[in-house]
This record gives sequence, structure tokens and C-alpha cells, in this order.
Amino acid sequence: MVLGIVVVAIILYWLKNKSKSWGYLWTFIHLLIFMAAIFIALDAFRTDYTHPMASEENSLRLGIAGVVWSISMLCFVIAIYFFSKTEKSN
Repeated sequence: MVLGIVVVAIILYWLKNKSKSWGYLWTFIHLLIFMAAIFIALDAFRTDYTHPMASEENSLRLGIAGVVWSISMLCFVIAIYFFSKTEKSN
């Protein structure tokens, strides 16, 4: 629920401040990918533990969640880059 509120806030800031639109876009992408990583990680805990390969399946899902999380962090770093760029004045 908190991530949903943050996504709405980012969209509102994006609409209000068009000068840094690339930064807001990358922040929005980061949040969407981060939410996907959270859902993948939580899905690992819903696996039937009596399944013969449950441990391996959980490890695979947590590994995938880690890769998705790292992609979201890359998007966040790109957003920080766009927010930190200074405007050239005449």
C-alpha cells in the first residue's frame, strides 16, 4: 500500500515538474520493477514445503527476485543521475 502511495506521488510530481521528466520516469520504472521483485520474493514463501524440490525452487525464486531487484536499483541510479544534472544557464 505504501508503494502505491509513492507511485501516485511520483506521478503527481512528474506532472507538476516537467523539467526533470526523465528522472521521474526512471523513478517510476524503478518502483514498478521493485514491486515485481517484492512479489517474486514473497511468492517464494508460498511454495508448498512438501514438494520434493521445494528448497531448490525457493532458492531459484529468491535468486530471480535478487536479479529483478538489482535491475530496479540500476533504474534508481539512472534516475538519480537525471535528477542531479544541472541546468545550463545562458
